[in-house]
Amino acid sequence: MTTCIASERQDHIIAWFAALAIAIHVLESAIPSPIPGIKIGLANIVTIVVLVQFGWRTAAWVSLLRVLIGSLIIGSFLSPTFILSLGGACASLVVIGVAYTLARHHISAMGYSVLAAIAHILAQFWLAYLLFIPHQALFHLLPILITVAIITGIVNGSLALAVHKRLKLLIQ
Repeated sequence: MTTCIASERQDHIIAWFAALAIAIHVLESAIPSPIPGIKIGLANIVTIVVLVQFGWRTAAWVSLLRVLIGSLIIGSFLSPTFILSLGGACASLVVIGVAYTLARHHISAMGYSVLAAIAHILAQFWLAYLLFIPHQALFHLLPILITVAIITGIVNGSLALAVHKRLKLLIQ
């Protein structure tokens, strides 16, 4: 007798988008960063597209699977990098979750992307300060980090918006 686990369309969507986000995450990890800890966050484009296309719950699954499985592939699981990545992902999910709940019809992919990027970098900054580098000099980096977060949020948001529009055309 064969036992079959039923999968739903939602499971397939999560799996496909999580795989895409993980692949982008792993590829991006190979790109050297001019400032330690700063990445473009291209995998976040996938999360934002999933958010506007399928909702917060699916986006949360995709984001958390990306961080967990991506860290296992890269070899950073349970390292400081993993803790910062998970903390940033959780903070951005909370912020976009609140925004999605309160103003779903008034915020675009661009808005979600900028909110997520700022929440992500602030969470990472505070985790780095509280857990790894409790030095006041770290605060000199905060304006640079927030500026970079806003810029990458805008760039990724623009790309997410373009992908979302393209997906809507394909689905219709």
